[in-house]
Amino acid sequence: MALKKAKDDDFDEKVVETSKEKPVLVDFWASWCMPCQQLKPTIEDIGEERDDIDVVKVNIDEAEEKPQEYGVKSVPNVNLFIDGEVVDSFVGNRTKEDILEWIDEKI
Repeated sequence: MALKKAKDDDFDEKVVETSKEKPVLVDFWASWCMPCQQLKPTIEDIGEERDDIDVVKVNIDEAEEKPQEYGVKSVPNVNLFIDGEVVDSFVGNRTKEDILEWIDEKI
């Protein structure tokens, strides 16, 4: 599954509506954020390996409304959406194994 990108205008369609069909992992990030750059390959790997979830990246410098709406105060901020709602989130970098275990606990 290829990574998707979302901005304010298509976030609801790509994240909220899609999460009613299958879980969506959302990575709120910024290009200037070093931990975001460190997490990027992990998020990309998960997106390629897991067909049971969608992975959507949201650049907070290109989308300002949705990060604010979902309480993103620092990045990287990763949210898991199920049935149109955030079921859990974490801030900062984690290992791939930790993220996969976290996802599996929630879905």
